[in-house]
Amino acid sequence: MIELKDIIKTGNIIKISPEETLSSALSLTRTSHDSVFVFDDKNSYMGVINPYYCLIKSSFPGNAKVKHCLYHPPKVRVHFSLAKVAGNFIESKVHYLPVFDDADRFLGIISARHLLSFYRNSPFLSQIQVKELLKSKKRPVITISDEESVTTAVHLFKKTRVSKLVVIGRDFKLKGVLSYYDLIAYLISPKNSEHKGEREGNQVSFYHQKIKNFVKTYAMTLKTENYLSQALDLILKKKIGSIIIIDGEKHPIGIVTTKDFLAMIMRNGNGKKADSISEKLSNQGLRIGGFFNQVNSKVKKFQYTEIRNLLFKNSIKRFYSKYILQS
Repeated sequence: MIELKDIIKTGNIIKISPEETLSSALSLTRTSHDSVFVFDDKNSYMGVINPYYCLIKSSFPGNAKVKHCLYHPPKVRVHFSLAKVAGNFIESKVHYLPVFDDADRFLGIISARHLLSFYRNSPFLSQIQVKELLKSKKRPVITISDEESVTTAVHLFKKTRVSKLVVIGRDFKLKGVLSYYDLIAYLISPKNSEHKGEREGNQVSFYHQKIKNFVKTYAMTLKTENYLSQALDLILKKKIGSIIIIDGEKHPIGIVTTKDFLAMIMRNGNGKKADSISEKLSNQGLRIGGFFNQVNSKVKKFQYTEIRNLLFKNSIKRFYSKYILQS
């Protein structure tokens, strides 16, 4: 059985001095879940720089010193179970965490991607279809029109606490993905500058631009009939954080993320069998599945276009009351 001590990374850790600027630290990251580890001149660990906490939870300017922007993630102890480590990743939203011994000595780091790589060939993932996972999710995929402004997108990022928004066109078909990280370069411009007025003018212009100017049109997709093993394989192979699930007409109907797989490890530990996990996922989705079965039986006389529009506007409650309760 794999233990944390066997998979700690001790070399090639991204480090930075507390005297450097936030912009310098963020330039070393690739996603909003990344960490840059801060050490003082005595090589003592101080904390991390993480895009999510520096820019979403806080609003530090790019010229701020690293020492003023520190985030202190959960301290992973070397004796922690992998299930507990997975929980720390989910709780903190940081996918690179420091590992310490019981004497509080820094030993190295552990990454979510490295942890998930040891579950890549787990038999149970090849036995559970994506649709079973989607049934267990508590909220629908968060979508936004490509005609919306950056202001609307930033507000949605902060309100929903997601790191990616699925972008759709007027036909509700997938147009791409917008991540908060894609906007970082525009969000960290210094607040104090000799050219403050000019920068503020640029910021105003930026916030009013349409997000279609920033969206990544290349997005990895799967169908509900695919298996979780395929989703995890794509996440690891392509070094991405999520897979968009689409229907036959390219409408986004769900999303599978790194967090979903971490949650499986957290709930099921190191050795649950495929059938028990599948049963758990299925049981969690019974109520959701039953609801949509009712919907299908009640609304088959209505045209697909009207139903689709209501669903994609996240109006499930209104839809339910209109077509079910009044029938």
